[in-house]
Order: sequence, then C-alpha cells, then structure tokens
Amino acid sequence: MSGAQTVAIDRRPVALGVLRDYLTLTKPKVQSLLLFTTITTMFVAGDPSLELVFLTCLGGALSAGGAGAINHAIDRDIDAQMARTATRPVASGRISPSAAIAFGTLLGCASFALLALAVNPLAAALSLSGLFGYVFVYTLWLKRTTPQNIVIGGAAGAVPPLVAWAAVTGGLSGTAFFLFAIVFFWTPPHFWALSLLMKDEYAKVGVPMLPVVRGEAETRRQILLYTILLYAVTQLPFCAGGFGIEYLVASMTLGAAFIYCAVRLLRSADRRWALRTYLFSLAYLALLFLSMPLDRLF
Repeated sequence: MSGAQTVAIDRRPVALGVLRDYLTLTKPKVQSLLLFTTITTMFVAGDPSLELVFLTCLGGALSAGGAGAINHAIDRDIDAQMARTATRPVASGRISPSAAIAFGTLLGCASFALLALAVNPLAAALSLSGLFGYVFVYTLWLKRTTPQNIVIGGAAGAVPPLVAWAAVTGGLSGTAFFLFAIVFFWTPPHFWALSLLMKDEYAKVGVPMLPVVRGEAETRRQILLYTILLYAVTQLPFCAGGFGIEYLVASMTLGAAFIYCAVRLLRSADRRWALRTYLFSLAYLALLFLSMPLDRLF
C-alpha cells in the first residue's frame, strides 16, 4: 500500500467525525418530531405532491438545523458544565463558535431561499420566524432570565404546522392555528418533565428552569395544569368542525392518558414518573398528529 493511500485511509475517520459533529449541531433527534408534525399537517391541509412534501420538510429541516447550530454556539458555556451536553461539538471545542454560527446562518439562508422559491413566500417567512424565535427570543433572551422561558419560547417549536399549512394552501386558516396551539401548550408539560430530571444540572449553571426557581412540587402542579389545558385545546379542532369522530376519540384517549401520567407525577416525587411522563409526551404528540390525516382519510 502506498503512502498516499495510507494517508487517505487515515483521514477518513477524521472527516467522518467532522461530518458527524456538524450533523449533531442540527439536533436531528429534536427535528424528527417537528418534521412529523409538518408531514401530517400537510396531508390534513390538502393533497400535496410528494415533491412538495419533500421540499417543505427539507426547508424546515434546514431552518431548524440552523437554529440548533446557533444555539450550540450561544449555550456553549453552560453546555460545557452539564454532563448531558458536555460532549457537544462546540462545548467540547471540536467546532469553534464562529464556525457553528456561520453554519447555522448558512442553513437558515438556504432554508428561506428554498422555501421562497420552491414552495411559497409565506411558508418561507413563517419558517424564518421560527428560527428567529428560537435563537433570539428563547436562547438569547428568555432561557437565562425567566422560568417562563419554555412557555413563551415554545412558540418557535410550534411553527411547523403553520409552515406546513401555508405550503399546501398558500395561506392560513383556523385549523392551522389550532394545530399551532396544540404544540404550543404541549411544550411546557413535555419540557418540564425533562427539567425535573435535569434540575441539579440547570441549578449548577444558573438557568432558571421552573423546578430550580419554584421547586419540584410546583413544577409537577404546573405540568398537570398545562396537561389539562392541552386536553381542552385539542378538542377545539373537533368543535370547530375541522376533524371528525376518529380524531375526537384519539384526542380524548391520548389526553386522558397524558393526564393520568401527570396525576401520577403530581402524587409521586419518583424520578421514574418524570421520565415516563416525558417519554409519553413524545408518543402523545406523534400519535395525536397521526390521527389527524387518518381522520381525514376515513
């Protein structure tokens, strides 16, 4: 084997590691659920072509990935101090903050251009608003200043259904805003369940998450209150005539199960119920949004 071949082989793992780090910056695990709500909403809004679905999801992924990359750079100081995030590419020093910000900005610009040219300007503008909301409103402003950070900042994560609806119809309707509201009110109980597990880490770095500022008992009460409110919000699309009985049964069943988890969490300080509630919340949103196009189909 020649020296040139040996060098090429030796560089391959390094190149793969760099690519893996840049992929990590986009937070692909977080994106998966956002993209699922995008796809299901598109089939609720109409009968989109596979090409439109692909382009909309690609634009959404680029936007969310750009926001995630910039978030990695901004939060590198606190990420480096928490066990769960210490190995992130920027926090660990494998990627520089400036490179992460440049990468995130490039992804955001690519997303806007793709959606504006291949989908429509409204979808592009809504997607960009989600990026700005996550970076400037949540990460830079709310996250380190108020325990209501996830409540207000959660609006950024609720944008994908609006983007999806705009991509198919070219506009927005009441049903689109109902779907936005569902994700918006789902975010606090979902994230607070995780924050109960991460309380000590957040306290160590001075991030005022709800369990750090107001205690675990109050956080569990807030989780239950928001879960009940979420249950009520999920009934609105049916009441407004946007969905039929299939969706109603699914929303009531899933909502009752979510409330059950929240009640058990309220009654027990056991961390296992915090984890179960967090994991169920992920399945809850996916199954609820899956029921929507199925309701339209049947």
